[in-house]
Amino acid sequence: MKLAMAQMRMAKEVDENLEKTLDFCDKAKGCNLLFFPEVQLSPFFAQYEARDASNYLLSPEDPRLQAIEKKCRELGMYISPNVYLSGQGKPYDASLFYDRQGKLLGISKMVHIFQAPQFYECDYYTPSEEGFIVYETDFGKVGIVICFDRHLPESIRTCAAMGADLVIVPTANTKAEPLEMFEWEMRVQAYQNMTFIAMCNRVGREGDMDFAGESLVIDPAGNLVVKAGDREGLITCELDLAQARKEKQRRPFLALRRPELYR
Repeated sequence: MKLAMAQMRMAKEVDENLEKTLDFCDKAKGCNLLFFPEVQLSPFFAQYEARDASNYLLSPEDPRLQAIEKKCRELGMYISPNVYLSGQGKPYDASLFYDRQGKLLGISKMVHIFQAPQFYECDYYTPSEEGFIVYETDFGKVGIVICFDRHLPESIRTCAAMGADLVIVPTANTKAEPLEMFEWEMRVQAYQNMTFIAMCNRVGREGDMDFAGESLVIDPAGNLVVKAGDREGLITCELDLAQARKEKQRRPFLALRRPELYR
């Protein structure tokens, strides 16, 4: 399969970010799956404590999301946007997953909500009630782990145990964070779980935060397939998801787990 990641710089207005999103969809024509950074249609409002961010909330039926859904049909592509989403009267940091006909296969919501300076996420997001979801595609199984969730090893491990060949990670990492450690964190988890991992980041300065880019893809042996710089752009690469299934057979780590003994 051909994977595409839109490493985006965000504007203040939802409609401006949507226009850029749709342009990235067109640029990714010929790819099989396209995904985006965390909360791609808004500025990173979670860097501020308890502000009103309701103007960034979208429902799954919002016409702006329907415009992305339409691109799936036009381009014959799976697309996974990550947005500030309203559901059952609650706000979520959520990734929608559309198939090539524009059908919504499901909504993955952030499971673990962080609270720290510049990441006041508990002020805005509700933890997922459903947990992690793995989606069936024509190319293999795809799991979604959102930003902070990747720091909890149970997140990617759960997707892998559910059969994920690829785990996509929309994120918001800054240049002030330990980016080398973040890369190795993903490489080790790809190796331990015998799965591809792709992480797509924001770029550009927003308030006091300077988003780093460095979106990357890692293979099931822990090797770096591709890594971007800190500029806005579309990153693409060819992946053979069967490699993940073969690696699980060659190294059956997951089959040897003894969860009844874990705390």
